[in-house]
Parts: sequence; structure tokens; C-alpha cells
Amino acid sequence: AAVAMFTGKANCPYYAKAELLADYLQTNLPNFRVHKIPQHPDNWEQWLHDICETNGWEHRQCPIIWRELLDRGGKGQLLGGLNDFLEYAQQYYGISSMILSEQMLGIAEENLQEHLEIVKEDEEIKSLINPMQIWITSASVPICYHLIPLLANGEVFGMTTEISIHLLDTDQFKEILHGVVMEAEDMAFPLLHSISEHTKIDQAFIDADIIIVLDDVLLNLEVQSHENYIREVSEICQVYAPLIEKNAKSEVKVISSGKTFANLKATMLSTYGPSIRPENIIAIATSWESAAKATLARKLNINTAGVKDVIVWGNISGSNYIDLSHAKLYGYDCAIRGPPNFQRPLLNMIYDSEWIHSEFQSAQSTLSSRVSRCTGMLPAHAVATVLRYWYHGSPSGEIISVGILSEGQFCIPEGIIFSMPVRFQNGNWEVMTELEMNETTQKVLERLAHELVQEKLVALKEIDEMHPYEAE
Repeated sequence: AAVAMFTGKANCPYYAKAELLADYLQTNLPNFRVHKIPQHPDNWEQWLHDICETNGWEHRQCPIIWRELLDRGGKGQLLGGLNDFLEYAQQYYGISSMILSEQMLGIAEENLQEHLEIVKEDEEIKSLINPMQIWITSASVPICYHLIPLLANGEVFGMTTEISIHLLDTDQFKEILHGVVMEAEDMAFPLLHSISEHTKIDQAFIDADIIIVLDDVLLNLEVQSHENYIREVSEICQVYAPLIEKNAKSEVKVISSGKTFANLKATMLSTYGPSIRPENIIAIATSWESAAKATLARKLNINTAGVKDVIVWGNISGSNYIDLSHAKLYGYDCAIRGPPNFQRPLLNMIYDSEWIHSEFQSAQSTLSSRVSRCTGMLPAHAVATVLRYWYHGSPSGEIISVGILSEGQFCIPEGIIFSMPVRFQNGNWEVMTELEMNETTQKVLERLAHELVQEKLVALKEIDEMHPYEAE
């Protein structure tokens, strides 16, 4: 069995003549099958080049005709152009075409109009499908691998929201991206409209609704200085920010995660992308929250889910402070009991105050090591959780720690991304400025803010030294 494949410019009279002859053969010969693929005149040259390159053919005219051998597999057999097909029809079937030039031109014009109508109809159908566009940078990292199922299963954006995921990385990771795409497609998520790989940076973030920045630097202070690593981060953001402004949607949400410089990446994206809404750029601190809650739960021998309102202040992937002054316990087995929403202040339940002031605080270095080593499930879950809160609201009354651009809340200097307590409502977040601060916490925040201000100044200085402004 074979199918004759016809492709040409929709307005080409030679394509029209070949098409009519093919239709006649299909009508009168039981084993002759035709498949026609008209192309818009503007797309014809590129399409012809691509199919010839794929199949190793040499052909430059319109139309191009080949046979697909359905029962043998492999590439098709090139027949050639119009004259080759006329000769083929005459030789094998004793049939020739007597169509006149005027008829050819008229049919070609009809073909073009019909093709344009089909294209318009296809575009209208596609416009009804409007999946959320999600871009993930440095997508070869394990976090991305664990994040994709969380985004695609419907729990983050809702069971009626289709998504398209775009994986962005450099050419050297192309095979990894391809493998991830294939595996995600094989999982057949009902809400995953499409998933694709991208290695060309100029095409990044097109129509993006959400951008998840996972870029990291491999910190080794024995190899190069901390300032050089800051320079690397700034350079990445200098590339990304203008592309986000140019290609992404105006309300795009940008999330910074990863093991290193989460705050700085968000700060630099805001600095170099001034048209991106500042409130739409955040850094994820949920990994720290989760790990701290788990440490406390182990101490108290309770379920981790019963620990709420632990606050992470400061630099998420650097110097930060775990604040327990507002933390609460739910479902804690003690002398006083109440309904499921009954809660107790955590500090009142840990009678070993020495453990809080010495072991827990010193354990933060161990906690930091554990969080920074987590490259898969924990950070992926953190990103998915914050996205779910952003779109559907956080649990009522609960404190969520997020790195946001400071506007002077809690006496923190403006212009730096600083992790602080927020609540999510109606697609937005608001800082919980009503929380009371003790003097000790305020002093810690001053120190953490100073470190982040210095980090930003170093980043700007490094970039200015590389690209000094010319005197006007």
C-alpha cells in the first residue's frame, strides 16, 4: 500500500494541475491514495528546505510529490515535481492531464482562499485553548524534574486550568531536557497541554505567565571570591530581565528559588527589569519553614503539620533568622485540649528554654546544610506550595515567609528582597505588618538587612566595573 503525498504553494497553478490529476487517479483506481498538504506561499521555501533536508532529497520546484510506503516504514520515495508526476501517471496508468492554463490559475486561486480559511479556522480553535505559560530556567536541575508533576497534576492552579511548560537551559543540557520532555509526555497529565525544551536564549519567556528561576552558582570560595559569584548572578539577571520585559506578559509572576543567592537573583531581576511589577517578583523561603517545623516537631514528638507560623527573616539562601516568637502548635497532646482549631504558643510548650536558645539556634547551621543539600522534593514542593497560595490564597490566619521587595516594613531598608511574613489573598499578598517585634528580633533584622544591602551594592559595583558608563 502506498500514499501519494502532494505539497506545494496553495496559489501555485502547477500544484493545482497535479492535484486534479491525483484526485482523478484516486477516484478511478482502487489502490491509489492521495494526501495533500498545501502551504502558504510565505512558508513554502522554508518548508521545502526542511523536508528535503530531513529526507536527503534534492528538489527546488513547486510542487513536490513523493510516495509514502505504509507497509515498509522508512522515508518516502521522491517522485519529483509536476512533470515527473505526469510522466508517472502516463507510464503506470496510461492517464494524462488535459487541463488548460486558465483553469489551472482559477483552481490555484480557489486553493489559496480555501487554505487561508482553514488556517483562520485553526487559529480560532487554538485561541479558545489558552493554557497558562510557565517557563523554568536552568531546567536540567533536579528541582525541575520534581516540580513538573506538582505543576501538572492540577493541585496548584486548579483542575480546570491547562498549562504549557517551557524548559530553558543551555545547549550542553539539551539531551537532559529532551529526556524530561519525553517522560512528562509519557505521563499523559490531562492538564499538561504541552511541554517543550528551549536552548535559544533570545526566544526565552515568550508569553510567560509564570517564570521560575532556578539558576545557581557552584559556590567554592577556594576557587574564586564571593564577589565573583555575585558577579555571575548579576550577569544572569542582566540577560533575563530585559527578555522578561520584552517577551513575557505584563502581569508575569517571577519566582526565584535554588540553593544560592535566591534573594539577590530576585533583587537584580527587579533592578534590571524596572517594568516588571515589583510585587510580582518573589523569592521562596518555604523550604526553610518546612525544615524548621520538622526540627521542632521531632523535639516535641508531634506531626510536623501541627507546627504553624514559623517565620524566616532575611536572606533565604544566606544569613537568615528563624523566628519562633509567633509559632503555634495545633493538636498538641497536653493537659489542655480543645477543638481542631485550638492552638497553643510553641514557646510555652517547650519548657527546655535552653534548647531554644542554644541547641535550636546552633542547629540552624545543620538546618542550613540540610536545606542547601536538598535538590529535589523539598524545594520543588516549596515552589508549588507558594504558587498554590498565590493563586488560591494561603490558609486563613497562617503566616507564610516570602522574599519580597522591601518598602520599609519592620524598619527594613527599601530596595532589597527580604524574607518576611505575608498572607496571600485574591491573587495578591500582603505583609503582616501587624505582628509585634521584640527588641532582639529587630536588632537581628538590622544586621541581616545590612548584609543584603552590601550584597546588592557589590553586585551593582561589579557590573559597573565590567560595563562602565560613558561620560556624556
